[in-house]
Amino acid sequence: MQCQRIHTGEEPYYFEDCGKALSSQATLSVLQGHFIGDKPYKCRECHKTLSSRSSLLIHQKYHTDEKTYKCEKCGKGFFRSSDLQHHQKIHTGEKPYKCEECDKAFLHHSYLRKHQAIHTGEKPYKCEECGNSFYYPAMLKQHQRIHSGEKLDKCEECGKVFSSAFFLNQHKGIDSGEKRYKCQECGKSFCYRSYLREHYRMHSGEYPYKCEECGKGFSRSSKLQEHQTIHTGVKPYKCEECGKCFSSFTSLKRHQIIHSEDTPHECVECGKRFSSSSRLQEHQKIHIEEKPYKCEECDKAFLYHSFLRRHRAVHTREKPYTCEKCGKCFSSFTSLKRHQIHSIDISHECV
Repeated sequence: MQCQRIHTGEEPYYFEDCGKALSSQATLSVLQGHFIGDKPYKCRECHKTLSSRSSLLIHQKYHTDEKTYKCEKCGKGFFRSSDLQHHQKIHTGEKPYKCEECDKAFLHHSYLRKHQAIHTGEKPYKCEECGNSFYYPAMLKQHQRIHSGEKLDKCEECGKVFSSAFFLNQHKGIDSGEKRYKCQECGKSFCYRSYLREHYRMHSGEYPYKCEECGKGFSRSSKLQEHQTIHTGVKPYKCEECGKCFSSFTSLKRHQIIHSEDTPHECVECGKRFSSSSRLQEHQKIHIEEKPYKCEECDKAFLYHSFLRRHRAVHTREKPYTCEKCGKCFSSFTSLKRHQIHSIDISHECV
């Protein structure tokens, strides 16, 4: 019966909240779950709740690392067929979404939408308390906690507050000391398999999340999302103390320490203060001159793994970053950006 409706186009189920007509009761139930916030399906791995069983099954693949959809061109795997379809546009060079204001083209409609905010300045989500406007509903919701004083997701062990129960549960694993997943390379342990997977990339040098605009790779999807704001120019996170804008929520929180002076970790050598013990430890390497990352080719040592990776290009002569204007290649993304003098305002040719 339901199959026949595909051919007849019959859509007997009507959703009153948005006026959408649907072909099955099951589809209607899923849509209603999205609108009323009903999320009965819970992930046993990270406790995230989802509105449908199909969404849960897709989500669980992130924990098992099961990527069933493979690209025939490069072999890269994806959790969803839609993600594979988006990826395949990299090989074809297709950028179907064009900005009518400046003719810049994008691979995804979401990139175009974010970019268009530069021209329109539109912030459709407005706070009724203070009149501040935001680009996204999630940002408005986060902001509204300032007025309500809502601090529901608080860790009872250390008092730290989180924006969602999901992040609180992740943090609780850290506080309880339960670290079941151990790295075979260095012995470091983690609370979640996903954290261990991410950590392994330090050893392997794998950066699976690629920016489709410039080719730069990242170990986490969140870092890629932050990076993409360079191309769109959008800086949606604003400091309410001084008005400075940032491309990521993490950058904003880091900046706000200046105003709050919440820097309890002090360096005994120089007096510089830090918001976390991990940042202090990284800083202290400057004083003790500890350089744990050594080059096997020439024994040169570096403070950070990223510096070592950049240095290795000297030996391999690898230059993966190409200038699209003149074809010149570079060993690092920074060198490429430094070279790129092809902006609209500058008419000089490449030398």
